[in-house]
Amino acid sequence: MMLTLTPVASEAIRQLSSQTEDPEASGIRIAPGPETPQGTALELTLVEEPEPEDEKVDEDGATVSLEPHVAGFLDDKVLDAQVDEGRVTFVLRDEDAPEPEDYGHPNGSGA
Repeated sequence: MMLTLTPVASEAIRQLSSQTEDPEASGIRIAPGPETPQGTALELTLVEEPEPEDEKVDEDGATVSLEPHVAGFLDDKVLDAQVDEGRVTFVLRDEDAPEPEDYGHPNGSGA
């Protein structure tokens, strides 16, 4: 089992890779960030290519490389994305968790 990407996340990664000033950028890399009192955050960065020890996920032309320490943690996760006015927010959720019906309204009713 490995991290899976939603179609929205794949498209967002492809667009971010193509819009960067670095013509060599080929995808994103997920690695541990700085430790905080709440735990260790994950950092997503645009990269030219994965590190030699990274696990690589290719889905619909989008490439995600996973730092070895986070690869196991993300095995059963889904990377999703929300695009709002040109800003991309990536969200990790459990593979068996239902997709949010409406990101814009917490109660889903639109009211």
